[in-house]
Amino acid sequence: MQKKIGLFVKVDPEAAKKADELEKWLRAKGIDVVRSESLPPSRKLSDKNKSHAPSDLFCVFVLGGDGTFLSAVQWIGNQNIPIHGIKFGELGFLAETSEDELFSVADRILNNQFVLKPRMRLLVRVIRDGKQAAEETVLNDVVINKGALARLAQIKTYINDHFLTTYRADGLILATPTGSTAYSLAAGGPIIHPAVPGIIMTPICPFTLTNRPLIVPDSVCIKIRLVKKSSDIMLTFDGQAGLEIDDKDTIIVCKGEHPVNMIVMPNRHYFDVLKAKLRWSGSRV
Repeated sequence: MQKKIGLFVKVDPEAAKKADELEKWLRAKGIDVVRSESLPPSRKLSDKNKSHAPSDLFCVFVLGGDGTFLSAVQWIGNQNIPIHGIKFGELGFLAETSEDELFSVADRILNNQFVLKPRMRLLVRVIRDGKQAAEETVLNDVVINKGALARLAQIKTYINDHFLTTYRADGLILATPTGSTAYSLAAGGPIIHPAVPGIIMTPICPFTLTNRPLIVPDSVCIKIRLVKKSSDIMLTFDGQAGLEIDDKDTIIVCKGEHPVNMIVMPNRHYFDVLKAKLRWSGSRV
């Protein structure tokens, strides 16, 4: 059966030029190519790209940075399509192949010389007036953020319907292990290996300094509500789209049923990537 490859490309002249070369190279091998471009992040969930990748793709190559990769994950949706990132951005953990390795890595992938690593996602539901107002899955994180001029957000948090605490903070990040090296890390959260099953709860600039980041099992369900008269609060999904929320909304977060299948080269090790990206022991990105 003829292979079909997806190309998901950052809106960038350099990435587009390399995607043209890759598309030509793939077509010369008799491979069908489906190409899509990333859209810029939007404050409105309704503006999100509703198109989905064809179900018969062998895999998707993402040419861009982490933002493009997260957008590509949304394009794939709940489908079991493997994905691999080619770095065309700033510091990032999701795109593991550099531009100069593209064709050698692509050749190995076409010849099934790779390892699949499933990455957990979070399922996020927003209940408003007893009805579901939104349902999204995220690979990195879901974030509750106050606006620039708003007072501290007061975020009532429950674990499996058991009250945990009311965070008084600039916001709260719920992150997967994959997302532990993203916004959560910048807010003081821990780094968790992607194979460790857990959800990270990281408050952003908490008023009470004893409100520290917390790791809970990935089997729990987290429920969040804002206190009365909360305003100018935004819920964002993987930094790609947002939804304004208030005290009438209930946010429910739990482990998603559909992980993301990341294509990893057999000779690549997570800790080597981590050391390089974070410049530990003098290593460079």
